[in-house]
Amino acid sequence: MPKEQNPKEYVMEKKGIGEVKIASDVVAIIAALAATETEGVSSIAGNITNELIGKFGVKNLAKKVKVTMEDGLVCVDVMLNVKYGYNIREVSEQVQNRISQQIETMTGLVVQEVNVRVAGVNLADSL
Repeated sequence: MPKEQNPKEYVMEKKGIGEVKIASDVVAIIAALAATETEGVSSIAGNITNELIGKFGVKNLAKKVKVTMEDGLVCVDVMLNVKYGYNIREVSEQVQNRISQQIETMTGLVVQEVNVRVAGVNLADSL
């Protein structure tokens, strides 16, 4: 099982004449933004929504997502709130697919797994 990296550790890839280093916090930010942009997601658990990202910054959002990386493989754990009226299974699958796609597209890393935990259902979004 991959070990959790602290924010100062990096994934290193040697390419051509140098190295590419990607901080685990960067991957967490990508995952958090991908999750919150998925239809049916109210917020990352902890009540941080897209509107609040501008006020608090994406680093606070990334703290709500756990990322582990080892040998270029990424595992993501995210806890979120779903809007009332949406199918939880479908929203969770869309979140998994979107997070995986965004991380792989933006970093070139391989996503091994994306674990989604639904913390609650937000009724306020449906009113």
